[in-house]
Amino acid sequence: MSVSLFISFNFLSAACMGWGPQCGLGVEEVYSESMNDTKVESVWEYPRPPRMEESDRRLTIIHAGVTIADTARAMRILETSHPPVYYIPQTDIAMEYVKGSSRRGSFCEYKGIASYWSLDIGGKRVDDVAWSYAQPSASYAALKDYLAFYANRVDTCTVDGEVVVPQPGDFYGGWITSHVKGPFKGAPGTLGW
Repeated sequence: MSVSLFISFNFLSAACMGWGPQCGLGVEEVYSESMNDTKVESVWEYPRPPRMEESDRRLTIIHAGVTIADTARAMRILETSHPPVYYIPQTDIAMEYVKGSSRRGSFCEYKGIASYWSLDIGGKRVDDVAWSYAQPSASYAALKDYLAFYANRVDTCTVDGEVVVPQPGDFYGGWITSHVKGPFKGAPGTLGW
């Protein structure tokens, strides 16, 4: 795993419980996930605020027999109690099928205002299948021009050929694989975690 460091001046965090990188004060680490990593990660060891890292794992998204995305250049967000959320560069997405949604944007205290995207394949529409940050906060600027997809709104998502299990619930968009263990936020009774 390669590691580089940068200084963060993010002094505001509603979830901050102390000093140090876990609450956005001081030095944060930027990691890179490699397809050669085989360890199982506990989502309870992920930080809050979330950590962003590059991933060279091969991700695919297929819907209605059409490959919507295929990349080994994703970013992933890791946040306490959530499976990883993968953000895919638009250059690796078949954007001719992806259209802006009429859904009102939502706000993330860390990343900023999210916009939503729908799929239209041969006149068959799937609303709000993905989201993005057109103007992400400075700490997550690398997410500009990347989209994250809800695994439960498309036919198949894979990570290195493994079919993803969607994060429970209909709000969060994490991808569960054999490389992560929970319990995961999203199921009934977990929203207060």
